Amino acid sequence: MTRLIPATLAVLLAVASLGVRAADTRSPEELVRSTTDEILALTKKNKELYQRDHQALYRMADERVLPYFDFRRMSQWVLGKHWRDASAAQRDRFVVEFRNLLVRTYSTALLSYTDQQILYLPSPARVADDDATVKTEVKQSGGAPNIPIHYSFFKNKSGEWKVYDVTIEGVSLVTNYRSVYATKIRNEGVEALIASMATDTRERAK
Repeated sequence: MTRLIPATLAVLLAVASLGVRAADTRSPEELVRSTTDEILALTKKNKELYQRDHQALYRMADERVLPYFDFRRMSQWVLGKHWRDASAAQRDRFVVEFRNLLVRTYSTALLSYTDQQILYLPSPARVADDDATVKTEVKQSGGAPNIPIHYSFFKNKSGEWKVYDVTIEGVSLVTNYRSVYATKIRNEGVEALIASMATDTRERAK
């Protein structure tokens, strides 16, 4: 996760954009394929606007990320044992700030996407179950190794597929952030972590 490739992040955001649609009976892989093409085309079309106005880019990402990623489940896993110790208000605030962080980080990566090919590996979703993994790779130029990206989905009680983790080059997004935040929480507490995340969001919004 220390070497996040812009193309990788662009595809991640593309998957997140699935949430703007109503519940879809297609498999997670079918959803990833069709929506990746759509969101990258949208970014290419509006690239000059987004380069001038990052807030417009953030708004686009915010609208498309929120409904499909299960940020609450992701936040619970990121905080781990500290989730139990946090108050209800702290949990809600962390979910908001963690969402803001991902929207900001991955939406800006879209601007660096340069038409790398997305490969879909054999990974049939077990549509009869409530869990599935979609395996992809971002093809790199110049003979560089492809970047593997695996999307972990679960089916909620409403029958909607939602992403709860993304693994990039073998590193889980959830596990990575849990490691990053663990030291901060251990030294300063959950409240200090949330406050620092909120401050960073405000600073970047200026």
